[in-house]
Amino acid sequence: MNSFIIRIIKHRSLQILLVLSAYLLMADILPITTHQFFYTLSLLIKDLLIWIMPFTVCFFIAYSISSFERKAPLFIVTLLLFEGFSNFSSVWYAYLCAHSAADFLPSFEATTLSSDFIALWRLPLSKPSWWSAEKGALIGLVLGCINAFSKNALLANTIAKGKGIVEWILTRVFARLIPLFILGFAVQMYQTNLLNHVFRHYSLLVLWLALFLILYLFFLFTLSAGLSLRKITAHIKNLLPAGGISLTSGCSLSTMPWTIQGTAKNLQNPELANAIIPATTNIQQIGDCIAQAFLCFLIYRHFYGVSPDLITWLNFSFVFVLARFATAAVLGGAIFIMLPLYETYLDFNPEMIAIILALNVFLDPIITSSNVMANGALCRVYERVWGWVQALISKEAIEVEKAEG
Repeated sequence: MNSFIIRIIKHRSLQILLVLSAYLLMADILPITTHQFFYTLSLLIKDLLIWIMPFTVCFFIAYSISSFERKAPLFIVTLLLFEGFSNFSSVWYAYLCAHSAADFLPSFEATTLSSDFIALWRLPLSKPSWWSAEKGALIGLVLGCINAFSKNALLANTIAKGKGIVEWILTRVFARLIPLFILGFAVQMYQTNLLNHVFRHYSLLVLWLALFLILYLFFLFTLSAGLSLRKITAHIKNLLPAGGISLTSGCSLSTMPWTIQGTAKNLQNPELANAIIPATTNIQQIGDCIAQAFLCFLIYRHFYGVSPDLITWLNFSFVFVLARFATAAVLGGAIFIMLPLYETYLDFNPEMIAIILALNVFLDPIITSSNVMANGALCRVYERVWGWVQALISKEAIEVEKAEG
């Protein structure tokens, strides 16, 4: 009996539930500094994760790419094309959804949410722009390709040891801090009344957007798991911890270790998650693509009285998808790269810009969680695509050998 209770208590979801429940029961009697301390602790964990993320991404990608040997360049090109197509499809899905829902949504205005609730302190070291996960991904790709072709024993050993170290840090240290990590951001939402504010002012918009995101995610998980409801449920369940963490933290990058862990359970080749998730986290953002396109359509229609025509939306969607590759270098600043596109291709004025900025702040938890869940589902879809590409290449190689023979 005691061992059963211990196993239950060790379950991460129960730990999170207990921590959040205890906080809500005592929230009104706790001093403000205690609330700020919890938030500060979460920010510290998040900052530390982001500081080590370039190492993590580098070693994970290098280790996985090495295993593809001479097929490594083909794997990278296939992945980039897959990301572009998935983002483009989601933008047009959002267009159709917004077009169908526009008549049911009332006019909306931007409001600001101000709060004096801040962290007690932050890390004094400012992370330089060159120390980013994207640089780590690039170095990992280069090292992985070199090792795939050269088979250098020293390089292979360094990559393997580096991967082992960062994996130990993530699974043995950060994974055990998940309840505290989530608590601090839940405290911040509670203290700023963020969720109440969103649902009070934009409840109908949030409901429609959430509905369309859920439908698209279910479609992706169906592609991932097949038509078996049992498998679909299992795939979703494996990624729910990552989705829940990203919902509170608002950062898909710091959620990456748990996204990899959940995704690996859904793959035939679990190691593939170590290459795909780090490479796509800041580029293949399905939730963000759907939400931005959905909001852009509705704001355009609200101000101009008509929907964007197909040619305008086609031009916008091509540039929007290409810009997703540029936003990977600007962690947390993707919206500011997109704003000039909204002005140029959709004729957004300053008031329209203010509205979409405000809505991005309010909807960020939902968007980030959708990104994480979609990336996990698409990883399995890409595994299938990669399998087809390999089979096609092998078939062509056999036919060439027969023709030469």
